[in-house]
Amino acid sequence: MFEENHTVITQFIVLGFQNLYGFKIPFFIFVFSLYVITLSGNFLIVLLVSTCHILRSPMYFFLCHLSLCDALLSTSIVPKMLHVVLEDGSTISLSGCLTQFQMFGWCCTAECYILTVMSYDRYLAICNPLHYSSIMEFKFCLNLVICSWVLGFIFALITRILLCRLEFCNRSTIDHFFCDFLPILELSCSDTSLVEMEAFMVTPFILLFPFLFVIVTYVYIFFTILRISSTTGRQKAFSTCSSHLAVVCVFYGTLISIYLSPSQGYSVNINKFTSLAYTMVTPLFNPIIYTLRNKDIRKAFGIFLKKTQNRFCHHMSN
Repeated sequence: MFEENHTVITQFIVLGFQNLYGFKIPFFIFVFSLYVITLSGNFLIVLLVSTCHILRSPMYFFLCHLSLCDALLSTSIVPKMLHVVLEDGSTISLSGCLTQFQMFGWCCTAECYILTVMSYDRYLAICNPLHYSSIMEFKFCLNLVICSWVLGFIFALITRILLCRLEFCNRSTIDHFFCDFLPILELSCSDTSLVEMEAFMVTPFILLFPFLFVIVTYVYIFFTILRISSTTGRQKAFSTCSSHLAVVCVFYGTLISIYLSPSQGYSVNINKFTSLAYTMVTPLFNPIIYTLRNKDIRKAFGIFLKKTQNRFCHHMSN
């Protein structure tokens, strides 16, 4: 009986977007520009919420953490992706690959929970406004945010520990632009049933149950808005949650289309471009939609620019 020889893999080759041909440089510039705008927009929201007194409310506190989460999510993926695009593929160590996936999973899970918390905040503000202030105290809001980050980290860490126990041999090519869950599993030459079982058991708590909670809260919100007698009152109530609803639809829609769809027979290229939606488009979409549709943030930005201008003029005069 002969023992089969295996070559242990310690690094992978990330293929990225193949067959770009002459579009490689324009695509690189496009992705880099979106990344810079994404970081600028999200960190601007974090800065405004942290420094401006008119944004001291639970809704903007949660938005601040959502923006921080988006910035970290993009940073865990895009810099390496830019290198992959520029070099027509790039190597990444096994530990680096698992670290990237852990960071990505942490941010994705935390964002799912933060969006869920934000839907609960909107539910209380519209459906139970008399008790809103007494329920959404700072300590309670802080605990909700901490739980979102901690749960995201724990779930991502558990998955990484299980992935570390797998053996990778012979195949070393990842046909994706980052180390996602399914491409990593496809490279393993050992039994992946435990990891798949863990993913199957955890996914409802990360995606399904929070998404159902969001749907239920918005059903109550819509019925409450419909009972408002004045048109102006209905429009004002709906405007307070329309931005969050748009972000939820984009984020959950793309995640569910990938992770709850059958893995067999899926198109690799479609999967790549769908993944771009929640790694780049959603983090870019969040600050844009909240900035354009929110009067308080626009007002805070004006105050921030005025303070910055006054400090600059004072510094120049001295």
